[in-house]
Amino acid sequence: MRQAFFPGANSTLAIRPLHPQFSGMNTTATKNLVVLARMLERLDDSTVAVDPQQYRGVVEHLGEVLRTVPYDAALEAVLAASPATAELYENLQYQHAGLCRSPLEASLNAELAARAAIDAARKAPSQPKA
Repeated sequence: MRQAFFPGANSTLAIRPLHPQFSGMNTTATKNLVVLARMLERLDDSTVAVDPQQYRGVVEHLGEVLRTVPYDAALEAVLAASPATAELYENLQYQHAGLCRSPLEASLNAELAARAAIDAARKAPSQPKA
């Protein structure tokens, strides 16, 4: 392990060599997942027009990888870091888990607000058509 000093710090900090943060990230599938997730984020964030075939190819390949990797800490880290990949994963898992990555509280609040609006519309006096 290397040691590094920071100005003004009273102690030495250990800096580990650059390795994946999770032991499971050493697999080829997980490395591909990370690369494809980054590519998808770049395509989504692009300020220039993206070739639809390139976008589709990245999404299809990423979908194949997402179907093969186990759900573990490494996958969770990738999904947390890449909103586009998380959305794709959620869509792939929809038949089994619904919107498994959507915050439950936000979904519940949206449903309650919709119900309140519908109830208010039902109680409002009807307007005659002109």
